[in-house]
Amino acid sequence: MIDARQEEVARACLDGAYDDSLSFPQGVQALGEAGFEAYLVDYRTNTRAHYRPDGETLVLDNPHRSAAVDADFDQPAIAAAIRWAQLQPPDYSYAGFNRVVTAAGCAGYFVSLSGRRVVYFGRTGEIHVEHFPAIGP
Repeated sequence: MIDARQEEVARACLDGAYDDSLSFPQGVQALGEAGFEAYLVDYRTNTRAHYRPDGETLVLDNPHRSAAVDADFDQPAIAAAIRWAQLQPPDYSYAGFNRVVTAAGCAGYFVSLSGRRVVYFGRTGEIHVEHFPAIGP
């Protein structure tokens, strides 16, 4: 069963992403420390599901609705948006990132903390995989 602390951490990480007060590495580390092994952002249902290794799942509504997902998966545009997010320039925002990737056909993405990767996927199953370094102890 998801406990109150885990739900609090998941909500704080979601809110921190949207208000740009928490970076991706900080969010991943906090979720891992709270006992989650993965999460899934689904732009079409406007949700973020958090998964524990025992199969327990916590689904939260995203605080902002993204635009409709374009039918065509533009992998170069998605990769460019990821680089933009990684660089964190002054014009970066998570809401802006979501607008760019949905316009490029990204229907959502799956973050595997243990697998240290993010799999971005399109409406017809196209994917783009990004690996990230180990975070935390």
